[in-house]
Amino acid sequence: MDKPITGFHLDDQGHWVAELACGHNQHTRHDPPWQNRPWTQTAQGRAGVIGRTLDCRKCEQGAPPDRPAPV
Repeated sequence: MDKPITGFHLDDQGHWVAELACGHNQHTRHDPPWQNRPWTQTAQGRAGVIGRTLDCRKCEQGAPPDRPAPV
């Protein structure tokens, strides 16, 4: 189920996580076609994919939305 990317944040281990419009978060380093993509390394690169879609496995599993990212 493709969902638009609305933003990004760093998880507790310093890895980029995509925030999706459905309320789920996904680690970009594990999710094809995003694996090993350099765009996560710069703010411009991350901004360039806002609005693109990413397949949300959590939606397929019927999971509730994730908690908001820590500030």
